[in-house]
Amino acid sequence: MQTVDLATTPLRALNAALQAQATHTNQTAWEVLNPRGAHAIAVGLDAPIHVTVRGSTGYYCGGMNKSAHITVAGNAGPGVAENMMSGTVVIEGDASQYAGATGHGGLLVIKGNAASRCGISMKGIDIVVHGNVGPMSAFMAQAGHLVVLGDAGEALGDSLYEARLFVRGTVKSLGADCVEKEMRPEHLAVLADLLARAGADADPRAFRRYGSARTLYNFKPDNAGAYG
Repeated sequence: MQTVDLATTPLRALNAALQAQATHTNQTAWEVLNPRGAHAIAVGLDAPIHVTVRGSTGYYCGGMNKSAHITVAGNAGPGVAENMMSGTVVIEGDASQYAGATGHGGLLVIKGNAASRCGISMKGIDIVVHGNVGPMSAFMAQAGHLVVLGDAGEALGDSLYEARLFVRGTVKSLGADCVEKEMRPEHLAVLADLLARAGADADPRAFRRYGSARTLYNFKPDNAGAYG
């Protein structure tokens, strides 16, 4: 295992070393000590390496991840796994605002709670939150899945496109054009797979599914109030 202590090693040097790893590297396991809330830890990775951050991080940890498996043994600041393409990011604590924003692929697992706008504008990423999510989660979400084992805040799925949302707990309110939908066998199968991959012990049948009513795809004067 390669161990890097950010108390003595500059963050830029850490990221340069991680980004330099090739697809067939033999340095597959990395441990980062003393992150102390630093921003942009382990961003832009493009190799199937495992990175464990021992502590809490600041903004954009794991951003633009591709192929890597990143674990944060602590909490994550705003924008964790932002614009992720593939691979896995696991937060063992809580995540701040807009976790998984604009993510195109891969799996983001948050074992605690996520703040507002979790999954904003997601474009194919799968997000599983073991706890609760804050207001405006999945705002303008285009593709992918958001799974919430706890409760969801106000305006869930506002201006939603084709992403699928699954919530086990209560939903404070639904956003514009977001409606509850039937949970069919194919959705139960997808949800069961996501829960298993995220290490979440939950019955898929306990969840409700939400999606787009598709009334905002084209402007209609009768719906003008929903666009504001």
